[in-house]
Amino acid sequence: MPRIVVEVMPKPEILDPQGKAVNGALPRLGFTGISQVRQGKRFELTVDGPVTEDLLAEVRRAAETVLSNPVIEDVVRVAEEA
Repeated sequence: MPRIVVEVMPKPEILDPQGKAVNGALPRLGFTGISQVRQGKRFELTVDGPVTEDLLAEVRRAAETVLSNPVIEDVVRVAEEA
């Protein structure tokens, strides 16, 4: 069955306390060279038929209204998973 991936991230102007916490922990755990972390969400949607442009557009509409909070989040990717 084909799968569509939707990725949602906080808008740039929105504080990201989870990303900030991870960013602070990385150097303490020996990971260096990382300057910023932002944490988002990933959804995997299994679909019944072929992935068409119309289906991707429908999933994008669902992502913008149901899977994300458009006030504080952006849908950054809607794509068929390879």
